[in-house]
Amino acid sequence: QVQLVESGGGLVQAGGSLRLSCAASGRGFSSCTVGWFRQGPGKEREFVAAISWSGMSTYYADSVKGRFTISRYNAKNTVYLQMNSLKPEDTAVYYCAADTRSQGIAVLPDLYTYWGQGTQVTVSS
Repeated sequence: QVQLVESGGGLVQAGGSLRLSCAASGRGFSSCTVGWFRQGPGKEREFVAAISWSGMSTYYADSVKGRFTISRYNAKNTVYLQMNSLKPEDTAVYYCAADTRSQGIAVLPDLYTYWGQGTQVTVSS
């Protein structure tokens, strides 16, 4: 069982930066692929970025490529999402999730087993 807690959200002006953290407890987190997803008002949950268990592989949605960076520090059971050059369309609740399948990076939310409660990111124009 893995428990995930996101933090670091808030209100920022367009062009600003935020760093989200996903802190995990429980066994097995270091062997999980971890993804970040977001859900804006009236929208479906969408993939943002993911990182393999080793940190050697990462994958980003086209909408955030070049602006967001995902990283992990397994010794602290934490995954980060550094978000730069934020835009109003980045406004959403951001969730981290853990995929226990060990089959590469997945972009579909249904393939992730454990989810955090989410953290709100609001970007003003």
